[in-house]
Amino acid sequence: MNHVLACLIPAALIAEAAPSLERSHSEFTFHLDVPYPQAAPLFGALAEKKWDPEWNPEFLYPAPAADEEGSVFVIARNGHHSTWTTTVFDLERGHIQYLYFIEGVMVTRIDIHLSKPTSGGTDARVLYERTALDAAANAHVKTLGEHDGLQGPHWKQAIEKSVTCAPCK
Repeated sequence: MNHVLACLIPAALIAEAAPSLERSHSEFTFHLDVPYPQAAPLFGALAEKKWDPEWNPEFLYPAPAADEEGSVFVIARNGHHSTWTTTVFDLERGHIQYLYFIEGVMVTRIDIHLSKPTSGGTDARVLYERTALDAAANAHVKTLGEHDGLQGPHWKQAIEKSVTCAPCK
């Protein structure tokens, strides 16, 4: 664009021409009737396999696979390949966080906070933040964001079943 012409076009009009990228933010909470020492590790990527039969991470680091801060793994699901890293894995403080991306589609942060209520069990708060990397992914990010917030009952049921069902262990 000509420098003189660029000075005559208001910045707001130029910004409007750029496609905006969708960003979703959703969270859910739930209570597990499972003691904290037994429940907390189940929020690790490797341990999630115990309660989600469709979850199959392929660990790149560490070897052998382990739930720890800095782990890196890939997931093939729904026609996409995503690369994940565990950015926080602090069971003592009840904080687990993942960051993953699907190249050219979106980046997602999953932030999990666990606590020990005085009544027993484990309380969980799960936050999802998704950002489209291309305007073509906006609808997908919006749909996933709406779906994410509804996952509390599913997570609760699956985790509790994995702990109480002897053949499922």
